[in-house]
Order: sequence, then structure tokens, then C-alpha cells
Amino acid sequence: MTTTSSDLYPVSRLAAVREATAAAGLGALLLTPGPDLRYVTGYDALPLERLTCLVVPAAGEPFMMVPRLELPTAEHSPASRLGVEFVAWDETDDPYVQVAHRLGSVAKVGLADRMWALQSLRFRDAMPGAEQVLAGSVLGPLRARKSPAEAAALRAAGAAIDAVHAQVPQFLKAGRSERGVGRDIAEAILAAGHATVDFVIVGSGPNGASPHHELSDRVIQPGDPVVVDIGGTMPSGYCSDSTRVYCVGEPSPEFVKYYEVLKEAQEAACAHVRPGVTCESVDSAARDVISEAGYGEYFIHRTGHGIGLETHEDPYIVSGNTTPMEPGFAFSIEPGIYLLGRHGARIEDIVICGETAGERLNHSTRDLVIV
Repeated sequence: MTTTSSDLYPVSRLAAVREATAAAGLGALLLTPGPDLRYVTGYDALPLERLTCLVVPAAGEPFMMVPRLELPTAEHSPASRLGVEFVAWDETDDPYVQVAHRLGSVAKVGLADRMWALQSLRFRDAMPGAEQVLAGSVLGPLRARKSPAEAAALRAAGAAIDAVHAQVPQFLKAGRSERGVGRDIAEAILAAGHATVDFVIVGSGPNGASPHHELSDRVIQPGDPVVVDIGGTMPSGYCSDSTRVYCVGEPSPEFVKYYEVLKEAQEAACAHVRPGVTCESVDSAARDVISEAGYGEYFIHRTGHGIGLETHEDPYIVSGNTTPMEPGFAFSIEPGIYLLGRHGARIEDIVICGETAGERLNHSTRDLVIV
């Protein structure tokens, strides 16, 4: 399926957001540059100290405050399709007060989840009578249910990061540093069609036991397992994220033993996905396999996170999240086992909940790759 900007960011979305804003009892949403604004408008606005803000009142017409020097960019962005008024403000204006005057008296406003603190505080001063809550209370459920166009964009992101994993074995060699391998991977992420490189984790040997290890100057040794967790953002705005494990030479029997447990756990969690099951039950499906094999204490994080315009967003696949799965939910399934000071492993796929089952968006081998 080929997706266009109008497929990913339909004009109808603004009306759905207004309706949800009213249903949540909010007077308005205030959306500054970031994923919330892009979700509603398609406008990937530059975050600046000068205020750009889409104002979506529960009653009344939406409008966008824009610094005058940013007005041409805004008018040529996908937001121009929405028919909202662009209100340009000048350097000596106070745009926060202008927003307050236009809104009038409101009891509660939703602020973009990624709004800068300096902006939220300025809005508090301009509207002292308005309670501030997160816009995610309105947008989170909408963003969690991916449209067919969004699902297609995530499939394209999955294929692009799979193409990078296919090249990783040629980068991994004993005697190379993690940092050197990471540079090659970052170049491959861009060459595969991503607009940005969001993260590159190359955790060799004992560094593989640190789930969010950053690239280091450690030199890869013969026999090292290497955890490679990589992702980027596509021109569509949608993200990729996938983890695979490689071994430079023959792995130890101990590592092979628990890697097979991990593979079974990841498979069990993926197979469990379907509408109606809870997010925490997907976590349990992976965790139970690992615990029964005696490695429960070494699985130290949640099983997954939602993905879309952000690498981490709703829904979270974690104990305590009783949200039932719905068609369109997109998330990672990435159990891990980490033996501190020795080595670790994680297998990660992005999965979309379909009408009857889950669909994996990553298709590179989940077997331990010996290089």
C-alpha cells in the first residue's frame, strides 16, 4: 500500500480530536511542536522558544498561533489543508495572552505531552483559572489505534530496519570497537530510507547486559555475543525499532541455553496477541516462560512499548496495564535476559494487533546469528 501525507494525516482527524476534547470535559487542547501536533495536522514544526501552538477549542473554531517569521513555513505545511486560521504574532506580542483572550474563560486545558516547561508555565500565567492536564488523555487513545495508512507506514519502517539488520554481520568483527560498528550501522539506517537515526545500541560481551547501553570504545572479542538494537524515523514521521543478537565466533553453551528460552518467550508473547487480551497479559506470556526456566530475575524491564510517531508511546506492554488490545494497536515485543557483568540478549519485533491476531512487522531471522 502506498501512503500519502493526506492518508497519514487526514483532514477529518481534527474534527475527531475536537469531539474527543469536548467528551473529555476540556475547554481546549494546546498543541505545540512535537508528535501531538504532527498527529493532528501533519505539520512537523520546528520547536523554538517562540510559540507555535494549535489551539483546538471544544467549542469554536481551531486556530494556530505562529511566529510571523515561521508563517510561510506553516502555510506551506500539511496544516494548511485543515482550513484553520493562522494567527501570526510579532516579536513584541505576547502570544500566550492572545491565546487566553481568544479562548475566553475555560476551566481545563490539555497541554501537548511534550510541551516545554517554559511554555506550560507561560500558559498558566496567562490562564490562571484553567487547570492544566496532559493532552495525552485525549490523544493517547486516538494515537494508539493506528489507521490502515499508519499501519502501512510502520510496515515500511519495519522493512527498512530489517534491511539494516541484514547488513550487520558484515560490520561485526573481532577487533572492531562498538563505536566503529555503530557508525556503519547509522550510515546504513539512513541509506535504507530513514530520515533520521534515532538510536544505535551495540552491546558487546558484558555490555549486552545493559539494555540501554550506549556505544563505547570497547573492542569486540572472539566469542562475544552482541546485542544490536536500532531504530530511526522515516520521512512519513513513523518509527522503526528492532533488536537482534549476533555472536562473533562460537557462543558459550550457557548463552545458547538462555537464548533459546528468550526466543521461546518472544514467540509466546507474539502468539498471544489478539483483540480483547490485556496489555499486561502479553507481558505475562513472555515473562512466564522466562521465569519458569529460572531466569525471571534477569528480565528487568517491561515487555514492550507502543510505537508510531514516537518510538515510545501508548500502549505499554507491562504488568498493571489492563487496557484490552484493540485492532490497530502497534507495539514492540522485546523480552530480554541480562546476566550482569557477563552478557545479555534481547529479541524485539514490532507487532500490530489485527482483527484476530497479531502481525509481526519485522521479518529478519530471530535465530542467534554467528558471524
